[in-house]
Amino acid sequence: MIKPSQLRENVYNLLDRVIETGVPLEINRKGKVLRVTVDKKASKLSNLKKRKVMSASPDFYVHLDWSKKWLYNG
Repeated sequence: MIKPSQLRENVYNLLDRVIETGVPLEINRKGKVLRVTVDKKASKLSNLKKRKVMSASPDFYVHLDWSKKWLYNG
């Protein structure tokens, strides 16, 4: 944890260190702790909800015959 005066003296070096290491920088100001961190964007895939879609084995769907359901115009 650093004081605001230390931040003022080395702001660019300290910010670069946060970017390079990913370790947050904590600053003590008026009895409160301020934290500088790197914003980590979550993967869009991490927002997906896990769902149970298939009720049968994958082989069932691979060998499924849809030819009787197709419409032929000929």
